[in-house]
Amino acid sequence: MIKGPSPEQIEVARGLLVAADPALRRADEATPVFDWRSRPGGFEGLFRMIVEQQVSVAAAAAIWRRVVEGLGGEVSPATVLARDVEALRGLGLSVQKARYGHEIARAHVEGAIDFDHLERLSDQEAVARLTSIKGVGRWTAETFLMFCEGRTDVFPAGDIALQEAIRWADSATLRPREKEAYVRSEVWTPHRSIAAHLLWGWYGAVKRGEAVLEEMALGARTDS
Repeated sequence: MIKGPSPEQIEVARGLLVAADPALRRADEATPVFDWRSRPGGFEGLFRMIVEQQVSVAAAAAIWRRVVEGLGGEVSPATVLARDVEALRGLGLSVQKARYGHEIARAHVEGAIDFDHLERLSDQEAVARLTSIKGVGRWTAETFLMFCEGRTDVFPAGDIALQEAIRWADSATLRPREKEAYVRSEVWTPHRSIAAHLLWGWYGAVKRGEAVLEEMALGARTDS
């Protein structure tokens, strides 16, 4: 598993983020120390992200356990391609996710992407290479690079929770759209991934009732 920044590095980055953008101060004050969200990388990491999307945490864990067992304990392009779509469906995958698993595996086998040496690509190149695979959207590519590759200057601006936290930080009436959120995140370079973790932490604390927002910040865009 690739490790992200250490707690000490995250603490330093948080200070730099607030200094560069005081609008993040409330988020920083309301969010306790957090660890980097590290996950296994490579082909297995991306396939797992696809498998776990749009299902509950408990369901995702159960399905992934069946997939690993059904593939003989080895999740690789070869073991996935050795099972047809129906066989993968028998492990609990939808038709779409089974097909996406084949697409990701073929991309690696055919050389469209090299999961073993993805670190050789810049963030922009890696996102472009990943999103060229059918079934891998920009949000998936960016969160994969963050969680599974430990990259520290990636910001998945299409994430609704991040957009809402940006709205709170800016005391705005409307939630920024994806393109607006990308532009907004530029001031956080080269620590955009830490900014994302901070905003997620703040968003979660508010939703759990552990942090309180002033009433004017609680509305939401209704036309998105």
